[in-house]
Formats: sequence, C-alpha cells, structure tokens
Amino acid sequence: MEAAAAAALEQSRGCCYLGGEMPRRLENYVEGGWRASRATESLNVLNPASTQVLAEVPLSPPEEVDAAALAAERAFPEWRRRPAGERTQPLFKLKALLEEHLDDLARSVTEECGKTYAESVGELRRAIENVEVACGIPSLMQGYNSEDIAPGIDEHMIRQPLGVVAAVTPFNFPAMIPFWFMPYALATGNCFILKPSERVPLTSTQLFHLLEASGFPPGVVQLVNGGKETVNSLLDHPAIRAISFVGSTATARHIYSRAAANGKRAQCQGGAKNPVVVMPDADLEMTTRILADSAFGCAGQRCLAASVAITVGEARRALTEQLEEAASSRKVGYGLEEGVEMGPVISFESKTRIEALIAKGEREGASLRVDGRGKKVKDYEEGFFVFPTVLDGVSPQGEIARTEIFGPVLSLMHASSLDEAIQMVNARSYGNMACVFTRDGATARRFRYEVNAGNIGVNVGVAAPLATFPFSGWGESFFGDLHAQARHGVEFYTQTKVVIERWPREWNRKF
Repeated sequence: MEAAAAAALEQSRGCCYLGGEMPRRLENYVEGGWRASRATESLNVLNPASTQVLAEVPLSPPEEVDAAALAAERAFPEWRRRPAGERTQPLFKLKALLEEHLDDLARSVTEECGKTYAESVGELRRAIENVEVACGIPSLMQGYNSEDIAPGIDEHMIRQPLGVVAAVTPFNFPAMIPFWFMPYALATGNCFILKPSERVPLTSTQLFHLLEASGFPPGVVQLVNGGKETVNSLLDHPAIRAISFVGSTATARHIYSRAAANGKRAQCQGGAKNPVVVMPDADLEMTTRILADSAFGCAGQRCLAASVAITVGEARRALTEQLEEAASSRKVGYGLEEGVEMGPVISFESKTRIEALIAKGEREGASLRVDGRGKKVKDYEEGFFVFPTVLDGVSPQGEIARTEIFGPVLSLMHASSLDEAIQMVNARSYGNMACVFTRDGATARRFRYEVNAGNIGVNVGVAAPLATFPFSGWGESFFGDLHAQARHGVEFYTQTKVVIERWPREWNRKF
C-alpha cells in the first residue's frame, strides 16, 4: 500500500475509540483532506449507555457546504470520464478495508449508537454487501438499443451520471445506511457528499479514513458534519442535483418538498409503524422468538422493527403469554458486554418521549403486560435505557396505533379473521413493512397480494431486502419514485440519454 494510504489507515485507527484519544472536535473531509470547521456551534456526541462524551461535532455553516459542493463540481468532469471498470477499483479496495477493520467499526457503532456488538457487525455486513453489488456497475449501468428503427437509422439509450449528489443519514444505522447510497452514486460516476447524523458522526469519520485510503480522487467523496442548517444548505445549493434521506416522516416530507422546489431529485425514506399478523396455524415458538427479535432488536430503533402484532382468532392467548416471557427475560445492558441482547435508546430525549407514549397507551385503554420504564442497568445507571415493553389490547383507533414510537415497545391488537387483520394493516398511513406468520400458502399469498406495504415478510420478522433488491416503502414511509439499493439506486443516480443516428452510405463513399 502506498505511504499516503498507510498513513490514512493509521489515522483511522487513531480515530477509533480503542486506538487512542478520540478527537475532541471532529473535522470535515473536503477535496481530499481533513479540515477543521469554522462553525461557532457544536454538539457533544454521547455514549448512550454510559453518557460519556465521546467527541464534539461541529454544526458546519453554509459556506462549508458550498466549499464541498464546489470541490465536487470541479472533480466531476474527470471522474465521470473514467470507464466504469476503473471507477469500481477504489470500491474493491474499500470492500477489503471494511473487512479488515470490521471489528473496530462495529465497536464504534456500539459506542455511539448503543446497539449490541452483534447487531453492529450485522449492520456492517449489509454495508459491505452494497459495496459488492455496486462493483457490478459495468453491467448494472448498461443501456439498450434498437437497430433499424427506420431504414438505416438506429436508436440507443445510455445512462450518464447526474453530477454532484448528497445524502443525509440517520442515527440508527451509522455504518449501513450511507452505503445504501454512496457506492451506487460513486460507481455511476457522480461525486458524493455525506451529512451524517450529528448524534453518531464518529463511525462516518472512520469510514472516511478508509475511503481516503481507497484511492478516490480529491472531491469525489466528501463528509460535512452538521445539523438542520447544514441540511438546508445542501437542499438549496445549485450544484447538488439529488438528495437521499432516511429519517422521520416529518423530516422526509420537508426534505422532499424543498428538494423538489429546487429542482432536485429526491428519495426520502420516512417513518414506519410495522404490523405483523399472526395466524392461528403459526408455529408459535418460532413466531415468538422472531417477533421479539424484530420488536426489541436495536432497542426498536429501526425502520423495519415490528411495532404492532395482530393476532387472529385462537393465536391471541398463547402468543401473548409467550411474548410476555420473551420481553421480560431479554437481557438489557451495554452492547459490548457478553450476553447483552439489547442496548439503550439513543438519547435522554428519546427515552423521555418513549416513556410518555407508553403512558399514553395506558390512558387509551391498553394494559401493560410488560413495563420497561424506570429500570436501571448496573454500572450504567445514567444510561438511556428503556426495557422491552408489551402493551396489550391497543385500540386500532388510538394515537398509539398510529404513532411511530421508535423504541422497544410492542403493541398487541386482535382480529377475528384474516379479512379484519388485513383491514387493520391497510388502515395505517405508513407502508414500510408488513409480515404474516402462517403455515398456509394461500393465506401467505393473499397477504402479500392485498397488503399495502413495500416490504413484505412471510414467517420473517424483519423483511430487510438484500442489496440486490431495492429497499421499498409505500405511503408516508417513502417520498419519491426510486428507492435505495440495487437497480433503483443505479436509476436514481443516472439520467437517460436517447441517441437516434443515421449514417448514409453515400457519406462513406465521399469521405
């Protein structure tokens, strides 16, 4: 490895919390170098289990967004002219570096995000999977043609990159979600700017040290830390052609609207309230295990978490009892400790909001089968912990049935038939995921056919698409046309050009 790349990797190790002192104030990565922000405002980055301050993140002002956008604009002409096979070479190197540093990266995710080490490793595996798929861009980006659309005239459709694109990513998957977008944008010939969540910027800093070592030219891939003002600057900048986003529905709607008003493409993943229908013929032992992992994994802070279980007919009693046991016995704690199955939520504000929504569910008539409020973890008493919670008898018309709690809270509803259950599923405004547990193929087929959701699971609790499929979403869970990952990602980051050409034979004779 070249000396510069080796030095960058050493710096990446130093940025890891295990490799030395974490930098007190994080830097941006612009035009191939690390730059201190001139921001007058910053936020502390906390470990949500211990509340230890890990670093300080600057809220970069508009002029620093402008510097990154203009650097990307300057880098674009040369980058897009590189053959697709050459553009993938840094991605191949990046894939190897991600594998090499997977342990350090996973520990970083756990430190700043709170999830368990095993969950962090799984997140990174999905990130790497997207890099692998994007390395196939020479075939994924191919166009098509028709010969002799008229005598001597041929027609071709080719794909070309947009230019400068950006992504704004959330706190819950700091390593994976940037890779829903970045590899496809770069492989198709665009220059990319990442604005990570200000709550979890440390993993992005490490990832960018690896990107630096991968050999991307200056300006092709850049990192700008910040908050709301930084996001609005990205949305308003004339050089930026497209925006990708994952977060709450309210913010997704804002970003989609502002991007559209500025003539930009946008793909905005919003919130979710994911239902799981459990039929009487389901394998209840398997269903309980999978459903508990879905509802309480990552402390319920994922857009594909099961948040509502709808039992049909006789499934009610047995499943409720088993879920109660599964929630009560789940080990909660610091995600790097052995045996821990669930970590904290991201912040004190999140903990307070989740606990208030649990209380609201009680006021709306639900009964608390398992109450996760007010519990402490030994040695981490100040941590932002909400233990697994089960609310039974939640009213489909109540606010809790419609609100994304984004925490380890599972609401139980009950239906007398599959018809009623599907009506309950389709009555919600969100459409990210819906799952059914059954042994009957006809029931499963009807469910996948009639239910309004972009990701459907049959006897699975988290219907997360592989990187070879788009991450779908309907209703208020998604604003846009083309989703993240796979061919949708390629189409989003390219524009089509149709060429119609004629070459008269007499010209050949003349010249």
